[in-house]
Amino acid sequence: MLASLLVLAALGSLSLELFFVLSLIGLLVIVELTAPFNVTPRWRRRLKWFIALGLVVFGIIVVRRILAILPPGVF
Repeated sequence: MLASLLVLAALGSLSLELFFVLSLIGLLVIVELTAPFNVTPRWRRRLKWFIALGLVVFGIIVVRRILAILPPGVF
């Protein structure tokens, strides 16, 4: 997350939406890379709710961006 924050700041495109999307992608990568093979700990099952919430917020961000791109008379 710190690396994505620094890269966004260096590129001059730091926004909360971009930071959230990059952080969510990083979380999903870390979760998949550290997934155990045989036994799933209890705290890892609760992580699915957190990921689902992140995906819902990501969907909201995508819809807002699409609506901003579309001409005003479409919706």
